[in-house]
Amino acid sequence: MTAPIRENLSGLDLRAEIERLRKERNAVILAHYYQKPEIQDLADFVGDSLELSRKAADTDADVIAFCGVKFMAETAKILSPQKTVILPDMDAGCSLEDSCPPEQFARFRAAHPDHIALTYINCSTEVKALSDIIVTSSSAETILAQIPPEQKIIFGPDRHLGGYLNRKFGRDMLLWPGVCIVHEAFSETELLKLKAQHPGAPVAAHPECPPHIVDHADYVGSTSGILQFAKSFPGDTLIVATEPHIIHQMERALPEKTFIGAPGADGNCNCNICPYMALNTIEKLYLALRDLQPRIEMDEELRLGAKKSLDRMLEMASGTVGKGDLGRA
Repeated sequence: MTAPIRENLSGLDLRAEIERLRKERNAVILAHYYQKPEIQDLADFVGDSLELSRKAADTDADVIAFCGVKFMAETAKILSPQKTVILPDMDAGCSLEDSCPPEQFARFRAAHPDHIALTYINCSTEVKALSDIIVTSSSAETILAQIPPEQKIIFGPDRHLGGYLNRKFGRDMLLWPGVCIVHEAFSETELLKLKAQHPGAPVAAHPECPPHIVDHADYVGSTSGILQFAKSFPGDTLIVATEPHIIHQMERALPEKTFIGAPGADGNCNCNICPYMALNTIEKLYLALRDLQPRIEMDEELRLGAKKSLDRMLEMASGTVGKGDLGRA
């Protein structure tokens, strides 16, 4: 477990200190769309996980401060082994990664030797190294379209994304039973109430949502894709079924439009806010830049094994990474 912050930082101008350390460390700060607005506003780049790692790799920064979750910071290290990669809170994990322990995934693969492993990027470095091709929500369709129909496929760890692809492509991929706790929390009943309150407002949903949410969506795509859809749809109100902190970027880019987060559970809870992303704070970002800890460390053989599956994705779908477009439902 990461030790709690014990220092009294109340006298510091944390934003000014972060700016100072960013220059001193020659650091680039990355923030996923699901981070709190105050962290997004400090970042050099805001975006999807792989998109951020690729942008950081293209900089001359010595340090990558990744405000996201652990698998994202690990991906940055895979692509930038020469850079120091820090994560404000090492406990910032992912329910999808947790659902797919490497030793269980290895046994699952061994039990299905005629299947290739098409694996969602929301997984550990060890699972990436056990996979044939990594996919993102923006590249999955392009990659799946290149795999012959007769080729048997294991898809993990997100069964909702895999199920969406199965339905759309008429495939029968063998699905690992993982889910994202954030996207699993959306309520169909509450979404239908919201649609009734805003007739004509389209729904944009992430494919990690279960089918009973995706079936009501006018657009299905990754966070980057949903943001692009927000910029292009002709109306003035959009219902958004993904982690609600992405709405910050929508409101900044399109202040004339109204964005409404799809409700979870009884319509009143905050259960659709990612608890792992919320672990990162400005205070922890300051300490991470100051101390260059917590730091992502990785065995080189493991890194190269994971990079092989990432490289395969980039070979097959480099033009789609960061576009986030899975198309209309």
